[in-house]
Amino acid sequence: MAFIQWGLIALVVILSAGPTWSAPSIIQMRPEKDTLLDADHLFCSSWRFTVETNDAGAWTRVPARCVDFVKEYITGDLYASELEAVAANAAEYARAIGVSGDGRDAWVFDIDETLLSNVPYYAVNGFGSQIFDELSFNDWVELTEAPAIVPGLRLYKELQKLGFTLFLLTGRGEYQKHATERNLMYAGFTNWEKLIVRGNTDKGKPASVFKSEKRKEIEDAGYIIHGSSGDQWSDLMGFALARRSFKLPNPLYYIA
Repeated sequence: MAFIQWGLIALVVILSAGPTWSAPSIIQMRPEKDTLLDADHLFCSSWRFTVETNDAGAWTRVPARCVDFVKEYITGDLYASELEAVAANAAEYARAIGVSGDGRDAWVFDIDETLLSNVPYYAVNGFGSQIFDELSFNDWVELTEAPAIVPGLRLYKELQKLGFTLFLLTGRGEYQKHATERNLMYAGFTNWEKLIVRGNTDKGKPASVFKSEKRKEIEDAGYIIHGSSGDQWSDLMGFALARRSFKLPNPLYYIA
């Protein structure tokens, strides 16, 4: 009983005297500015994740607080690395198929942000923070200066060597077809089977509907669509789907 009493007295003395040692705090207090920067980065990283997982829904512009984040991402190593990773997965899948050799094994590619990069255009137009301006984008298309997405070009050429028939399916209009063909060839893409663009009867159709209809036409012509590559979910969803689809990253814009 005496031991317990003395133990309680000792505990009271220690508590009243306060700690006699120092240790690093588990919770690190940062300057307010750094905390805000970290909060923006965390928010924008999570926002981009929801875009790529198709959870963000329809959106028209990059959130204002994420413009610098998107700029850093799209011009940095991470975007390039993710493009490489998707292309590598697609190539591995394609090699395992065993092409029949009859020319009926097909692959469908989107163009913008899949084969050709419009990053130079978006670099002077707010990196996705501005509402899409069709007129200025049309002017950019006519310049035929969009560079190749290098992993996409590498995949494209490998698929040709493997014996796939390649279809290019884009939401660009008929009036942009010649400029698109020139740009593709300048960037190193050749010998596609068909470049499919929006005709007069396709105006106003959601991309997922338009592209599904065109994939169905490819299938009806006797082709097997083994693979499809695109940067928008609307490039890949709908009906007449490829046996396997490959989604490339794109936080710059959304197309339904």
